[in-house]
Amino acid sequence: MAFEASCQCGKVVCKVDADIPTSVFECNCSRCRRLGFLLAFVPRDSFTLVQGDDVLKSYFFHKHVIEHRFCTECGVQPFALGNMPDGSPMAGINMRCVETVDLDALERQKVDGASR
Repeated sequence: MAFEASCQCGKVVCKVDADIPTSVFECNCSRCRRLGFLLAFVPRDSFTLVQGDDVLKSYFFHKHVIEHRFCTECGVQPFALGNMPDGSPMAGINMRCVETVDLDALERQKVDGASR
């Protein structure tokens, strides 16, 4: 079943044609730690930007391999784009931006991004 993620003001909405993940990555890199991301990675072909391309801005840091997309109106980042280690295109969904998910029910896998 598909689910949607959105920014706080609702100008950016994306849809994922997959079931809501049961586990997420909780990274301690400088960006994820500060913003509190809980990320689930999905194949890019299951991801659709429904609205908001005109208000999105990109941010790159560290190795510049992940395109962090955030709303210029409210500042919230519902997703990021990049490639998996095997090279396949992916979207990283900020599960905190999915209103229908129970965040406490998600299994959290700690990632040490600060050491990379």
